[in-house]
Amino acid sequence: MDIAHECRELLKKEGINSQSSIEFDVNGEMMSLTLEYIIDTFMQASQESQLVFLRALQKAAESKELGIEKFFEGMGQLLLMTQLSEKFES
Repeated sequence: MDIAHECRELLKKEGINSQSSIEFDVNGEMMSLTLEYIIDTFMQASQESQLVFLRALQKAAESKELGIEKFFEGMGQLLLMTQLSEKFES
């Protein structure tokens, strides 16, 4: 079983639709990322990074404080910051 599939199965087990989206305010402009997009983007990283992502997601699911929603908010913010910095560097 691949890691992306394990991530999606974990969401399904928790009753979360991977097509759900999180909205972010980026310089006054609302941007929306689906959980599926966030997973797919992180799955483009190295195998080790993918495993770290999966383990962190598993920990978030176990945590009552952090939770899956906060995990994906943080991962989405990281993606947006990376995309913005790449945009400004070009």
